[in-house]
Amino acid sequence: MKKSLVSLAALAAAGVASAQSSLTMFGVVDTAVTYIQTTSSFVGIPGTPGLNFVGAPDQHQSQWSMTSSGYNASRLGFRGTEDLGGGVAIGFWLEAGMTNDDGAIGLAAFNRRSTVSLLSSSFGEIRLGRDYVPTFWNDDVFSPFSTTGVGASQVYVMNNGPRTVSFGGLNRGLFGNPNATRASNSIGYFLPPDLGGFYGQAMYAFNEAVKYDPGNTTPAAANTQRAGRYVGGRFGYGYGPLDVAASYGESVTGDNYNQGLTTNVVTTNLGASWDFGVVKLFGEISRTQNKNEYVFPPPVGTGDYKGDGYLLGATMPVGVGLIRVAYSHVKLNFTSPPTGTTAILAATGSDPAAGKFAIGYVHNLSLRTALYVTGAYVKEKNGAAFIIPVGNSFPLFTNNYFTTGSGYKADHVMGYDFGIRHAF
Repeated sequence: MKKSLVSLAALAAAGVASAQSSLTMFGVVDTAVTYIQTTSSFVGIPGTPGLNFVGAPDQHQSQWSMTSSGYNASRLGFRGTEDLGGGVAIGFWLEAGMTNDDGAIGLAAFNRRSTVSLLSSSFGEIRLGRDYVPTFWNDDVFSPFSTTGVGASQVYVMNNGPRTVSFGGLNRGLFGNPNATRASNSIGYFLPPDLGGFYGQAMYAFNEAVKYDPGNTTPAAANTQRAGRYVGGRFGYGYGPLDVAASYGESVTGDNYNQGLTTNVVTTNLGASWDFGVVKLFGEISRTQNKNEYVFPPPVGTGDYKGDGYLLGATMPVGVGLIRVAYSHVKLNFTSPPTGTTAILAATGSDPAAGKFAIGYVHNLSLRTALYVTGAYVKEKNGAAFIIPVGNSFPLFTNNYFTTGSGYKADHVMGYDFGIRHAF
């Protein structure tokens, strides 16, 4: 009996020793010099018609800065797998964002991705932790400029950048969605990679809220029951020169159990690309909706609104370099404006819109190192006041545009990136 136990222990030890493990450290260091300038034009001051006949010069705010992530997001990460045999493995991925221009942000938090996975060659992957949401991937993959730098798609800016002047707030986009790019506390499933070009992802993220039973014991406090919850999915096909994918995501951004209110942000998008060799074409259409559900509908506007957007772009290899060009456009539609948002419609009574043109060139010095330059121009319309991103963030001008009570409105913004990227 003892010999049998010893033999089994030896076999188990040999199995553990033979399991294949890997650990990889990786990262990107990307630094750019960036210039941003906003322009506001004079439209007149209500109640003072005499002043409106006097010509007034445009007003500007501008900023030179050194920043990270002009071409690719700067990061430092660790990933690894352990082969358990039979086509099954365990994997982990820890990735931290960096601001290498000042060194202020680094490994203090793995805020970009922190996941552990169960991988099977036949079943797919189950992934737990903080990860990209499905709808983000179409914004990123089907744009020549991805989601970084001054050339980032206007659709991405609408969902992730600072809100317009009339909404206030920063860094959660016009729709105030903390799950627009990533979701914490998530369970994700990915289809196996050998399905003839088909791929897919599904995700559910917990809000980790305390539930009360019976319901009338729920505290009278906002955003305690459902806010933070996310559910979404993506399905696509990529084979040869074609890649196409559709995605859907729904995030609860606000709720009040005692008022019978739930606020959902629903995002749907469809993206595609076709690589002809001499040129690669990109396209995306997108809709994001803010929907309020009430048990007892209020007598005033429910605060529902939506943003529709599209992108058309191309990349063209030139020797060791790559030319990038894109046009993206968004239009907002306030179907039932809530209190505090009607100011954005005051100038013309029309729905705000913005169109963005971006062009750039990447010169590859090696497989890992590149120089790049990008220019972008955004034309505002009907009260829109979008800003251009600087790296992964946005310039902290006092007001971004001279608009409030000044007789001016946002007219346009332009930006430039000059940088170097090294990956390892």
